[in-house]
Amino acid sequence: MVFDEIQSGTGEDLLTLTRWVLAQQQYAPEATGDLTILLTAIQFGCKFVASKVKQAGLINLLGLTGAANVQGEDVKKLDVLANDIFRNALIASGKACILVSEEDENAMVIKNPEQRGKYIVTFDPLDGSSNIDCGVSIGTIFGIFKVNDSDNPTMDDLIRSGREMIASGYCMYGSYCEMILSVGNGVNGFTLDPAIGEFIMTHPNITIPPRGKIYSVNEGNYKYFDEPCKKYVDQVKQKYSARYVGSMVSDIHRTLLYGGIFGYPADSKSKRGKLRILYEVFPMAYLVEQAGGKATTGTQNALDIIPEHIHDRSGIWLGSKEDVEELEACYKQ
Repeated sequence: MVFDEIQSGTGEDLLTLTRWVLAQQQYAPEATGDLTILLTAIQFGCKFVASKVKQAGLINLLGLTGAANVQGEDVKKLDVLANDIFRNALIASGKACILVSEEDENAMVIKNPEQRGKYIVTFDPLDGSSNIDCGVSIGTIFGIFKVNDSDNPTMDDLIRSGREMIASGYCMYGSYCEMILSVGNGVNGFTLDPAIGEFIMTHPNITIPPRGKIYSVNEGNYKYFDEPCKKYVDQVKQKYSARYVGSMVSDIHRTLLYGGIFGYPADSKSKRGKLRILYEVFPMAYLVEQAGGKATTGTQNALDIIPEHIHDRSGIWLGSKEDVEELEACYKQ
């Protein structure tokens, strides 16, 4: 009998996100499949939100609800829907223990021990929501920790360093829908093919160049920056191009792919910074470090921060390693 040889990985072999996540289990002998199920729930949430973002202008999901979230920001209708989608998907997975969302004032503990898993998921269901009405790219950001004791979850499980994060990612909803994910062994990108409803690997092993040519910072806040930040911005604008979308997911996505530096520092107007540590700073810092870059507040590595409460904030600079080290040098002078 004669067999035809099949070549895998030649273009016809599409690697889906589901298949890739399952394949990662072989590298962790202690794997139980729980994280795989949790990531599948997140993937479902992203697909659901992506479909609603596409329809938003047609089915009256744009505009304000008239309420404000815990941050005091006006809540968009799409924000509320995205929050519900992710909360329901994570609870239904049976693998989550505690959920922390930007939209909810308190952390949520899965009450029924039979439906409770061993993971903490922190998430911003729709980052960049101020851009929803004008069609600019927005996204979902998430981070995953392990709970210390799923039978007795406490606030101590949340007040911890980003070094204890085991996975993070974001999903960007723009001209196409892309998920960037790390489970601790590098960073990979998957693009949603709407025809088959699957995320397909399109950016394997993303690595940030050691130095870029783009700086991304809101220079409208320049007058509020501290002196090291002002000094760095003055230096970098002499040699780099400026690109600033104002949607963190979009700005980080560009930085991951092209290199350079993104900054949203603490300043005299926002002394603790604007970005939330648990579901914005930690997940993005984790991804950037996994891709070979660096993340800092200027004086401290971003993943070494320990938040004081679940909605605590921080400033951050992240991107290409050499660019971030130049920023840090300004703080050491």
